[in-house]
Amino acid sequence: MFKRMDEIAIEIPDVHKPDPNAAAAIQELLGGKFGEMSTLNNYLYQSFNFRSKEKLKPFYDLVMSITAEELGHVELVSHAINKCLRGSTETKEPDATPLGSVKDARFSYHFLAGGQGAMPFDSMGNPWTGANVFNSGNLVEDLLHNFFLECGARTHKMKVYETTDHPAAREVVGFLLVRGGVHVVAYAKALEIATGVNVTKLVPIPSLNNKAFNETRKYEDKGVHTKLYTWSDSDFTTIGQIWKGTHPEDNQPLEVIQGAPKGVPIPEAPAVDEEFAPGISAEEFQEIAKRLKLAGNITG
Repeated sequence: MFKRMDEIAIEIPDVHKPDPNAAAAIQELLGGKFGEMSTLNNYLYQSFNFRSKEKLKPFYDLVMSITAEELGHVELVSHAINKCLRGSTETKEPDATPLGSVKDARFSYHFLAGGQGAMPFDSMGNPWTGANVFNSGNLVEDLLHNFFLECGARTHKMKVYETTDHPAAREVVGFLLVRGGVHVVAYAKALEIATGVNVTKLVPIPSLNNKAFNETRKYEDKGVHTKLYTWSDSDFTTIGQIWKGTHPEDNQPLEVIQGAPKGVPIPEAPAVDEEFAPGISAEEFQEIAKRLKLAGNITG
């Protein structure tokens, strides 16, 4: 089962800098082959179908915990896309073409079908597909695939970072580079325990260190790259049999933390009247509030 909080992992800068094409680029990190929807669903189905989980419990616990974190990454990337889209259009009468300013946007589906919100597509508008999910049932093969998947995801994050200077995009991508790096190292260490091969010697892939990016340094200075969370109050306690020792890049000690990290409130998304979203007028809000009070026996 999953537990959900009304939070996101980090605070995203709230700047007025609409950039639909930046949002289109970030879509690759959501619905692309190496995007967060792919990492989530790869680990999700591997966790569903895991064989001999009691005998191989540390590996099972690792995949389970990273799955939960990936749910939060899907959420975080979606909010980054939303921040880049905010303010792209303006409210005015239909005959004044209120959506005319985005007719040449590279990913028009954000405006024609999505109400200016994130969608399960890649940067070119291709819908995410379950064909991106790999689950062989073979532990070593799946771990090797996951290591490759996280390295591919890292490459794409770095390219998107270099594509746009939007503060919301860079803040989120910087954080994800650090946390994705944790997953790269985690799967490398898991492969070393399963096979005896020191896969951590391959890290980092690509070779550019996270410290080359302004938005990653502050997170690494806080040790975010050394912490692996269980995302459970009491389960998945054997992760420490894999996530132990030191980080292969800076030799900082690794730490398993029971539970989930503290997040920040999910930001309020304003109405976009020209998109008919949420499609509730001020008068209707008042009527809805009256009905809710009545239903909850609230007076005053």
